[in-house]
Amino acid sequence: MKHSVKMSLLAVGLLSASAMISCTPGERGAVTGGLIGAGAGALIGDGTGALIGGAIGAVAGSEISKNRAARNRGYYRY
Repeated sequence: MKHSVKMSLLAVGLLSASAMISCTPGERGAVTGGLIGAGAGALIGDGTGALIGGAIGAVAGSEISKNRAARNRGYYRY
């Protein structure tokens, strides 16, 4: 039983990692922020807290990632 759980977790991890390959920095930040916000909201409150935390985390993560990508765009000089 433990082997099948490990394989399932590995499959989910690989699937989610491959789904993020073609994402923009803002999209990656939105997904990451949404997951962190939903987890924090679920720990602090209930289902509604997870929903609100996920939404706030997605918006914040997207904006932070887009600002970071724009800031780093001009620093690479070869």
